[in-house]
Amino acid sequence: MKGKTNRLKATPQRMAILAFLEGNKEHPSAEMVYKAVSKKFPTISLATVYNTLSALTKHGQLGELHFDPYKKRFDPNPQPHPHAICIKCQRILDVKGEIPLDFPELETDRFEWIGAHIEFYGICSTCKGKKQI
Repeated sequence: MKGKTNRLKATPQRMAILAFLEGNKEHPSAEMVYKAVSKKFPTISLATVYNTLSALTKHGQLGELHFDPYKKRFDPNPQPHPHAICIKCQRILDVKGEIPLDFPELETDRFEWIGAHIEFYGICSTCKGKKQI
């Protein structure tokens, strides 16, 4: 992703957004990106962040996660891969390795599969260590 805006104008703000996303494993929301980038660019707007994330997603440079209907999260790794999501803190972790899917032949005859997204839900180690009230 480094330095690539894929025909988008390479503004300093967009480059700062790309730099923040590079190697980021937190699957940030637009608000998280805005908070981080606005430290260096205090005049950047949340709309600019949203528009840049949307353009990067549209150009295939970001993945968009939809597990939370109220807040989009973005994945700097646009390649399909499974995620583990904490039901308490909403932390998202990448699941390493392949998860084989074997569809019945009947289903492959009636539907052309082009992809899948697998999400696992549970409680992360940080939340698990917290005392229940």
